Amino acid sequence: MSDNSSYVQFIEIWSLIMVYGAVALLFIAMAVVITHHIKVSSIKDYKLKYEYINKNEIRWYKFTYILIGIAVAFICNTYSNETVMLNYAWFFVRFFIAMCIGTLVGYVSILIVKYYYPGKMQKKLDKWRFMPRINPKTGNKMKLLSEEEEDVHLGEGMQAEEEVFSVDYDVWIDEETQDVKIEKYDGYMSALKCGSCGFQTLKVNNEEILEPATEEKDGELLKNYVCSYCKSTRTTAHKISRLSNNDNEEYIRNMVMAGKVSTVARIKIQIISADGDVKSFDFQQIEQAENFLKEYK
Repeated sequence: MSDNSSYVQFIEIWSLIMVYGAVALLFIAMAVVITHHIKVSSIKDYKLKYEYINKNEIRWYKFTYILIGIAVAFICNTYSNETVMLNYAWFFVRFFIAMCIGTLVGYVSILIVKYYYPGKMQKKLDKWRFMPRINPKTGNKMKLLSEEEEDVHLGEGMQAEEEVFSVDYDVWIDEETQDVKIEKYDGYMSALKCGSCGFQTLKVNNEEILEPATEEKDGELLKNYVCSYCKSTRTTAHKISRLSNNDNEEYIRNMVMAGKVSTVARIKIQIISADGDVKSFDFQQIEQAENFLKEYK
């Protein structure tokens, strides 16, 4: 009788801990979202606002949904106390089911943030990236130059970075005073920073396998890099992971245009990988999209 009384008391205390824990976790989740939005609102510079959202928003939302998933598990651990008090086994059954439900809620939410939300967030990023800039000297609204117009304001190295899609530059101009503002954004493809010229134009030119990988040991790969701007070279050795029975290969073939188009406002290319990861790329010109597809591997 004493054991049963102690068990009932334990269940009552457990339920209180779960309720207070769930409330605390939901409060923290709400505080994280509110704090993030306050931070975004407090950033006045559009470029800095863009960078903060791009770097932090998905990360904070994932953390929020993890907290919500744990809170759901806590709440489920308070369900049907009368039945749980009848036998110790029901406590572990409820605990296991609650963990499964909490994990499912958190996992599905994170999948939504990972695969669905980036498209929605991109609209928000585009809003701040293309919001008309104001010249701080005159208060005049500045104009965003097109890809053809901006080249005159970009150095050869900057143009080379854009050609390999490692960096994208936006050039804003005050048409009255001719003041220019250049903003730098990450490109669609990665390139290393060249040690000679300092631009992000160092890309792999060719690869050479020095020692093939086997199921027993790792191999070695030699990568030869060439800077597309200053033509300097660099060679580095990389490890090739040993072979496994499950080899995956991705083949991506995309057609952008089929026929002539008189006026193009924007070209959007969407690439879906074998594991379901979706990447979207936006271009202003057909030529840019075609060059991107040539560079894409």
